[in-house]
Amino acid sequence: MSRARVARRIAAAAAYGGGSIGLLGGVAAVLLLTEVSHAKRVVGGSEDPPPRADGRYGFDFVLRTGQPPLRLAFLGDSTAAGQGVHRPSQTPGALLASGLAAVSERPVDLHNVAQPGAQSNDLERQVALVLQDPAARPDICVIMIGANDVTHRMPPAQSVRLLSEAVRRLRDGGCEVVVGTCPDLGTIEPVYQPLRWVARRLSRQLAAAQTIGVVEQGGRTVSLGDLLGPEFAANPRELFGPDNYHPSAEGYATAAMAVLPTLCGALGLWPEEPEETRDVGILPVAKAAAAAAAEGGSEVTAARGPWARLLRRDGRTSGERAPSAPSAAEAPSSTGSPPAAR
Repeated sequence: MSRARVARRIAAAAAYGGGSIGLLGGVAAVLLLTEVSHAKRVVGGSEDPPPRADGRYGFDFVLRTGQPPLRLAFLGDSTAAGQGVHRPSQTPGALLASGLAAVSERPVDLHNVAQPGAQSNDLERQVALVLQDPAARPDICVIMIGANDVTHRMPPAQSVRLLSEAVRRLRDGGCEVVVGTCPDLGTIEPVYQPLRWVARRLSRQLAAAQTIGVVEQGGRTVSLGDLLGPEFAANPRELFGPDNYHPSAEGYATAAMAVLPTLCGALGLWPEEPEETRDVGILPVAKAAAAAAAEGGSEVTAARGPWARLLRRDGRTSGERAPSAPSAAEAPSSTGSPPAAR
């Protein structure tokens, strides 16, 4: 069965309350979970809390332009939280807040509620935190989730339904939403064949199904799995962090480069599509989702009815280095203390 058909079946089950559709037989699923757990033990897995990067970025733009700040919220798991790096400026939230401030020429207030180890069933709590103050609701939210759903064997239809509900609530609250779909678990070095292939297949099928659910709720998605997969495989010492499980600063910068154009596009900040963007065209949403899952950096956004637009950004090959982390001048303002880690 094609990835598009599998993704559509999962998304349909999610929409109608189903949760029993699986992507893998029970024995193989247990083996995968065991292998990934073994990989975590072998590589260590960081137990340190991720650095808190909440605060204001692009503070100088307050004085230059007088524009009010944009509000950016981050939700999801350890990848969204930035686990594996040591400086706030190296987290994906800080990188995207800095990039968004530079493009918009406005300050950006970052609020990150992501929780390491979170599965999609934690998104309800995270959304409540983001929307609790009507006067400070974000203009745009980034969600990165899915890896723990795969490793903990959450039924994919349930995973997609929970993500779709989170996107719907955020959209109803007036927020734009960009989702970085499930990363490629086949890049974890101590996971060997054939389970490496199984992990990659599971990851991509969930990413495609997530895309359908998100787009149908008015959000946008960016595929991270295939973008990071070949680069992590080719440069594991550079793009994995010290625990060999979470991304390094270079790895997070690679992911941020993929998400920033979509973030800016959702807010209407690109005057026109950059030259490196290839507009594949309008496709049925399931086909667009499957194609995006197979090529990292692909953006999928709603078109009309059951159709979606697929964009691919070809400006950087896997051999190029990711940008450096923001300088001290781009770090959050020191005018206030970040909240305590949750």
